[in-house]
Amino acid sequence: MQKIYILEDDESIRELVLYALKAEFLPSGFSRPSEFWPRLQHEPADLIVLDIMLPGEDGLAVLKKLRSAQSTAQIPVIMLTAKNSEYDRVRGLDSGADDYVTKPFSVLELISRVKAVLRRGKPPQDAAGEMSMGGIRLSPGRHLVTVHDKAVTLTFMEFELLSLFMENQGIALTREKIMARVWGTDFSGETRTVDMHVKSLRQKLGGEGNLIHTVRGVGYMAETSGQ
Repeated sequence: MQKIYILEDDESIRELVLYALKAEFLPSGFSRPSEFWPRLQHEPADLIVLDIMLPGEDGLAVLKKLRSAQSTAQIPVIMLTAKNSEYDRVRGLDSGADDYVTKPFSVLELISRVKAVLRRGKPPQDAAGEMSMGGIRLSPGRHLVTVHDKAVTLTFMEFELLSLFMENQGIALTREKIMARVWGTDFSGETRTVDMHVKSLRQKLGGEGNLIHTVRGVGYMAETSGQ
């Protein structure tokens, strides 16, 4: 079974998440980073659920440390953020978080997000050939994205999102369809997640991020016409 570490100082939330995950995973909970780091060093996790507000060392600092170390750089991370803190969510995605869930959250949604991130954590060996759009090149087999021949680092979810757009160039995709295809969930009330990831993806793609257009009242569409 896959190991999931929950770093959350609120005991009620931590215990709820542990209880919800233990039927399908091997979860372990930590109330502070000083407890979390020694365990991670000796027993690597398959996924980390990370709260932003923590004693001693905040979640964003923990995330940056995870991404800067070769041994932990590829561990998927789901951030727990305050409902109205868009700034924290953007910072989390920019720092390398694979997804986020806002408090208060549905346990079923969290489990669905965990499964989606784990499912997309390793690209299939028989992935389709390379795709291109403007100056963007995407290689599913190598899990590599370049913009004008320069490598761009994307999270697993951002990679899947870009793949979906490039596979459907010229087609308007609703937020609900994107949620279903990328996150594998029908939690339509959380489609704001899509907007946050698109915003982060556009930023990382630089000028080529303009190839992903907002379709008012619908969702998003990727196309190169008129560029």
